[in-house]
Amino acid sequence: MAAQSAPVHVLLITGLGGEPAYSQSFLDAAGSIFEAATRWGVPAASRIWLAEDPARAPGKITGRATKESVAAAFSTLAQRAQPGDVVLVVLIGHGSGVARESKVNLSGPDPEAWEYEQWLRPFLRSTVVFVNGSSASGDFLPILAGPGRIIVTSTKSSTERNESVFYTHFAKGLAGGDADADKDGRISVLEAFSYARAEVRRAYESDNRLLTEHAQLDDDGDGKGADDPAGAETGDGALSRQVAFGGAPASTNPRVIALLAERRALESDVAALRARRASTDSTVYERELERLLLLIAEKTAAIRAIEPGGPPS
Repeated sequence: MAAQSAPVHVLLITGLGGEPAYSQSFLDAAGSIFEAATRWGVPAASRIWLAEDPARAPGKITGRATKESVAAAFSTLAQRAQPGDVVLVVLIGHGSGVARESKVNLSGPDPEAWEYEQWLRPFLRSTVVFVNGSSASGDFLPILAGPGRIIVTSTKSSTERNESVFYTHFAKGLAGGDADADKDGRISVLEAFSYARAEVRRAYESDNRLLTEHAQLDDDGDGKGADDPAGAETGDGALSRQVAFGGAPASTNPRVIALLAERRALESDVAALRARRASTDSTVYERELERLLLLIAEKTAAIRAIEPGGPPS
């Protein structure tokens, strides 16, 4: 499990847009994460951005996104990443295919999900965060899932083929402060995911459209994604809650800092309890879960009493 202060390596891959609007949208989302990684202190050699047109962001985009350049980028990061490091991979584009043959359109031959899984194998002792923000991306999740990996897809299956908006909100959540629910100055993967999921739903509702993309997250390695890991009974959410990016805490109040630490500890207890649910007596489980959730609510109320703009429950 990665410590919050673990060194970070970032690989951004943006595919073919097909239309100028999509190309610009892919560029904007990846660019915001690239800038955030710079603020996080990720060294230039550990910030790799492969895109449709490197000339669109000279000095930032490392090269054209092709199967060969993606393979080389994974190899480069595998040589740099040390045990305990965090490797963040964000893939954005137009997706297609099913199961092992799922892919995202790049220049030239498109690498498939099974190939990405092979490229991830050298990172056995690192924590991998792999985000596929493309349409029809859901089938990537069971292929890539494994111990020490957080896998996020913008859809629950390959059949959700409409253009995704999840990636834009995930990038905004990861790169900005709006997703920082606990106001600790850092954005966890779970916070970015939960923020993006809520924003996607809001966007569809505001347009009076039926929700056609359902983002999934797996971080317990079982290959079964959860759409709401913050409240999931599946065991997902523990690792993605702890892997976070960013700088100094938003609050300098010692009491608030202490309360936040106490609440995070209680949240870890909830995650551990949920992971033991199958082997725990149902009455004992429900009683303990209720006790922990009440304590978390008390900590949140105490934080809000000190700082009215504190984190939500």
